[in-house]
Amino acid sequence: MEKWDLYDEHRIKIEKQITRGDEMTSDEFHLVVHVCIFNSKGEMLIQKRQPFTQGWSNLWDITCGGSAISGETSQQAASRELFEELGIYYNFEKIRPQFTINFERGFDDYYLIEYDFDLNELKLQTEEVQAAKWASNEEIIKLIKLKKFIPYYESIIAFLFENLHHYGSIRL
Repeated sequence: MEKWDLYDEHRIKIEKQITRGDEMTSDEFHLVVHVCIFNSKGEMLIQKRQPFTQGWSNLWDITCGGSAISGETSQQAASRELFEELGIYYNFEKIRPQFTINFERGFDDYYLIEYDFDLNELKLQTEEVQAAKWASNEEIIKLIKLKKFIPYYESIIAFLFENLHHYGSIRL
């Protein structure tokens, strides 16, 4: 049973937890993380979800993601999700999320990292991930149009690729 800490609209943790699937009130939010790994060729590691997973089954997705569990920081959740889903250990302790997207029920922190490795070294979590591969921005957009990728806004995918080495919204 996965437990989540809850936050208010200002991202301040409140003294309440819920179990995944429980109802939240309109003023309660939870924390989600996404990690996007890029190689030195500028390709993103993407994963294909299992056909039996709940939500977005059999579709390609960005590198990894999931909800922070009770007691975790955003960085700890990013490290755990990446290790659970793909068998990659990466220390996020000194890394801030590149950006956060607010969604209806919470806060979604995005981490963008460059990390080269051999795909054969991956240890896919069989309960969630059936395949992984490197893909360019154009390949991901094509998969979205073919309805073979989670239907992210194309502008968000482009933003991920464009902001790999940049914090903030001003070009310095």
